[in-house]
Amino acid sequence: MKNYACSLQRTRFLICCSYHDFLAKLKPFLLYTFYFSSISFVGFGILTGLKPRTSFKPRNLDLLFTSVSSATVSSMSTVEMEVFSTSQLIVITILMFMGGEVFTSMVELLLKRSKIIGTCNFDGRKIESIESEPTRFEYSTNPFLKYDSIKFLGHVVLGYLVVIHILGISSVLLYLGLVSSAEDVLRNKGLKKFMFAVFTVVSTFANCGFVPTNENMVVFIKNSGLLWILIPQILLGNTLFPSCLRFVIWVLGKKIKKAEANYLLENDTTSKSSVYLHLFPSQHSVLLAATVFGFTILGFVIFSSLEWNSAALSGLNTYQKIVGILFQCVNARHSGETIVDLSIISPAVTVFFVVMMYLPPYTSFLPITKDEETPLESVIRKKRRKTAAENLVLSQLSYLVIFIIIICLTERKSLKEDPVNFSVLNITVEVISAYGNVGFTTGYSCERQIRPDPNCVNKWYGFSGKWSDKGKIVLIIVMFFGRLKKFNMNGGQAWKLL
Repeated sequence: MKNYACSLQRTRFLICCSYHDFLAKLKPFLLYTFYFSSISFVGFGILTGLKPRTSFKPRNLDLLFTSVSSATVSSMSTVEMEVFSTSQLIVITILMFMGGEVFTSMVELLLKRSKIIGTCNFDGRKIESIESEPTRFEYSTNPFLKYDSIKFLGHVVLGYLVVIHILGISSVLLYLGLVSSAEDVLRNKGLKKFMFAVFTVVSTFANCGFVPTNENMVVFIKNSGLLWILIPQILLGNTLFPSCLRFVIWVLGKKIKKAEANYLLENDTTSKSSVYLHLFPSQHSVLLAATVFGFTILGFVIFSSLEWNSAALSGLNTYQKIVGILFQCVNARHSGETIVDLSIISPAVTVFFVVMMYLPPYTSFLPITKDEETPLESVIRKKRRKTAAENLVLSQLSYLVIFIIIICLTERKSLKEDPVNFSVLNITVEVISAYGNVGFTTGYSCERQIRPDPNCVNKWYGFSGKWSDKGKIVLIIVMFFGRLKKFNMNGGQAWKLL
């Protein structure tokens, strides 16, 4: 009887732990889902109430698609960008800014500060050990230092966000003022320089990939200086953000806020007291940066060897080709701005871009072991039982295969009648691009039609612009899924492939 009672008590304990663990994971997921869905629908409502720039008025579904694409920083498009008026471009700019990873991480820090205020009993007394050199144990037991450190980190991230945007916008405006060929492009399209600079820099830093020109960056393929200005914006806003953030905190800790900086640098993501998921340990930060540059160099070599003399880079000199290829390979990770027509490049390069788009932004080669875990923590981790919900979750790749199959079903008529444009590879590129929140697309060409349609007109928007309404709705779900993919990175582990 006694053994039965102990077993029952142990079962209740495991169920309780699993329940609270499930809730702990569910709450941030629901919060993020509500955040991105709410700003997407608010943006959609505002876009529908504003007049477009041209006589063509986009359908409501296309405006919703654009709003979701902006909020999730996916840059998938079903209408041409020059259709939107200045007021609509401002709305899209705000959506991209609010959907960027750096901005959303500031919201996380704000919530974490609020949680500390609500759980700690502040009696107005200042802890003197802040001014000294506390040990790691003192850091974790000092609520005032933790609060001050998170506050300091919030100011650092805000400063990081503001400074880079100011430098980026100023640099683009300066370039447009000095290089007449780039300014002529905007003048011919009726775009204001300041609007272009703000929109492009916000989009680039947020790794969205929208540009207020129909042709994206293709019209600036020979403006290497502009491409050089945007390349750091791409890296600093996404793949290199953890490495750069740690470096900034280390520099500031040498002169000001020494205790807070030390707390942040020691309580990194390898410990239970981690305060910020984007703040990596020093070795991890270095290896992350090395991986980012390694992928870029690999892409540069592949692209150069296969496309150096192709039609995609025709008319460019050697220097322009080098900068253009570098810009294209950096964008392949998560930004999605392009200087070439992806439909005419080699399939091998396309497949490489698909792999790069699939990889999460903080993918890194990390040949190090986690030795911070105590033996007791290791035993608890091994004995912890997964909930039924966790066991039923599939892997990221499984969901993508399901999405591709669904879209092949919704577009089966076009797959049969227009097999060159509606190839499975093109659909795969579009789905992976939406999942990775990149924005690369092969587009649609009337010249590739097997049965030429005399009424067909080439448009500068994504391949999904030619999909059915059902296919567009599925891609909207994919964009949301991709923006929230960090909550399911361990999915599918219940499957054992032997």
